[in-house]
Amino acid sequence: MAAVSENLLFAAFLLYLAAVPFFGGAIKGKKKEEGPRKNKAALIGITLTIIGFLSQFGYFISRWIASGHAPVSNLFEFTTAFGMMLVLAFIILYFVYQVSVLGLFTLPIALLIIAYASMFPSDISPLIPSLQSNWLYIHVTTAALGQAILAISFVAGVIFLLKHVDQTKPGKKTFGLELVMFMIVVTLAFIAVTSIFRMTGYEAKFNWVDKNKEESVMVYELPALVGPHKGELITKDRLEPVVDLPPVFSGRKVNTVLWSFGVGLIIYGLLRLIIRKRLSALLQPLVRQVNLDLVDEIGYRAVSIGFPVFALGGLIFAMIWAQIAWTRFWGWDPKEVWALITFLFYAAYLHLRLSRGWHGEKSAWLAVIGFAIIMFNLIFVNLVIAGLHSYA
Repeated sequence: MAAVSENLLFAAFLLYLAAVPFFGGAIKGKKKEEGPRKNKAALIGITLTIIGFLSQFGYFISRWIASGHAPVSNLFEFTTAFGMMLVLAFIILYFVYQVSVLGLFTLPIALLIIAYASMFPSDISPLIPSLQSNWLYIHVTTAALGQAILAISFVAGVIFLLKHVDQTKPGKKTFGLELVMFMIVVTLAFIAVTSIFRMTGYEAKFNWVDKNKEESVMVYELPALVGPHKGELITKDRLEPVVDLPPVFSGRKVNTVLWSFGVGLIIYGLLRLIIRKRLSALLQPLVRQVNLDLVDEIGYRAVSIGFPVFALGGLIFAMIWAQIAWTRFWGWDPKEVWALITFLFYAAYLHLRLSRGWHGEKSAWLAVIGFAIIMFNLIFVNLVIAGLHSYA
């Protein structure tokens, strides 16, 4: 059953990938996103997307059967579930608004998320006692759904800004857009560098002292730029780290982040040399015919729906589970803090939009910043900062 689930996930990835060019074909041509040819391309694109979603949902169910618990208990499982929820949110909003360009930008993000998840161990393992609760499944799946819906506001915001921002005038706006493109390249770099070293079978082991002052062994799958706390390399012919990190940081995970940013910077530089323009300027022609008012409405609707869903899953249900697992509702764990920050940020978004009239460009920038907070929680807090959620 585990092999079946992996095959279904791979099939979903291929179907999403195949759907992207059809959504691209649906927006090409003349001024309006209408006409038999383009409607047919969009129909094929959304059909492939729905089949892909059903395949990924099949992965989710078959892995649940194989493991005996909902597949949301580690970073691989949660991230793939997040990608699945993102596609579901897109499918629903597509049928409401019929905007093909939304698929052209959403599906690549979903593909990146699934590819990112594949870089983490996918082995099925028994749950530790604190995770053996139905409230865990309710909390995590609801939080993932809320974040996925909020992610659609990011996609809408990027589409809005790509068309609205004048790419011929360097400034804060063009820099901010290009920073978004750079972070996407960094994610691609993480996937690439992790895959390459995994295929070569690279491994370096360190004896180190963890945050509980106990000796342990940490395995690196990338050459060590930084080492674990009081780490001693015990694998021969491997790179010695330049510096040891304090116990609050995971040396292996910080090392992965450094490799991702370093390789990402190199890839980004090469792309800029080849295309001789900003990546955001390269994408701008794809949104030439976008209706800005419609895209702005999509972004707002995504937040107005995703915010209460996330509040339920990320805070209320999480507190109930925390009380059951750790006998306290709140403990200022890094994940808890960033869930609260995410909640407060999107509450501020709705307040500024409804009471201060922050529509259009201001709203789009807030959506981009909000997604950055979500990704910081998913990537940096999980990979770098140690806490009770370190099982992820």
